[in-house]
Amino acid sequence: MSAEKVNQKDRNFLAVIGDEDSVTGLLLAGIGHVNQQQKRNFLVVDAKTPLATIEEQFVEFTKRKDIAIILINQHVAEDIRELIDGHNQAFPTVLEIPSKDHPYDPEKDSVLKRVRRLFGE
Repeated sequence: MSAEKVNQKDRNFLAVIGDEDSVTGLLLAGIGHVNQQQKRNFLVVDAKTPLATIEEQFVEFTKRKDIAIILINQHVAEDIRELIDGHNQAFPTVLEIPSKDHPYDPEKDSVLKRVRRLFGE
């Protein structure tokens, strides 16, 4: 078995960066996890959360070997768009999700932008 397959197999968790309602809902659904180093797989973002904290948490999630998918509210993703667009690895996959107060805009979604580029649109 190759090292990459083992690496993919060990990615068991979702991570979430978002507003309180989104994170709470996902935690109630059971995605919450705290590892042995006391690192959580979620970050609640509000108006007082510094941009540097959001950026640091995103970078940390992308480096963790146990996270398969990062869910991020689209309005939060807009704040760190350069980091998200610069992330080109298959794992963890970054998916932008809507929030209660901010509707989803497919024109801003990084995944849809990449798909359009692949199809030459």
